[in-house]
Amino acid sequence: MKSLLLAALLFVSVSFLAAQNSSDEQAPMPVEQEPHHAVVLKNDSVIVMHVLIPEGARTLYHIHAHDRAAVDLTSSNITQQSLHEPEGPSALAEPGDIAAPTLGAAPTIHRIHNLGPGTFEVLDVEFLHRPENPSADAAAPVATENPSARVYKWVLAPGVASPMHTHTHPYLIVAATGMPLKMTAPDGQSFSHEVKPGDFHWIESKVTHSLTNEGATEGQIVEIELK
Repeated sequence: MKSLLLAALLFVSVSFLAAQNSSDEQAPMPVEQEPHHAVVLKNDSVIVMHVLIPEGARTLYHIHAHDRAAVDLTSSNITQQSLHEPEGPSALAEPGDIAAPTLGAAPTIHRIHNLGPGTFEVLDVEFLHRPENPSADAAAPVATENPSARVYKWVLAPGVASPMHTHTHPYLIVAATGMPLKMTAPDGQSFSHEVKPGDFHWIESKVTHSLTNEGATEGQIVEIELK
């Protein structure tokens, strides 16, 4: 009887581990199909995804097949895990943190685990197509870049404006934090509006402007310009 009980327990344990491995090694999917990644813009140049991962949750394994950029919108501890590899160390993500990973020889396949506290929120941008006339000139000091795009980051104290700068290629402007934001053209014409964390706008025309934080607390704006 004891041997039968041990055999039954062993069978249950092996079945549990097999199921766990099956879950852990699920077939990777394109990033835009992963349930935590909501596509909020797609055109010939970019896919923009709003990513929300509740505390304690993991994404499914997903595939990044292009150069990309990411703007963190909340504060949380996360780990990354490549397919068939151990889970990586915890790293703190803060609002305004940016990254611009370059596609390697093979697509990136991984999943994200949000350790908390709170929901991990990020705007993830995949670059599908670069302009036909590559730009050698940066619009402003470059915070980070890859072969497809340059990323500029403006940390604006209350009442402070960025220098006037010109975007010659299509770009995405992202509010990493909320603020009343004023955009001013060289002729002095301006437009003000309240932005919330994660608000973004895609612009394809040439633009020269400065950005002013009209709020009472520090604000952060990220501009992602195709090369």
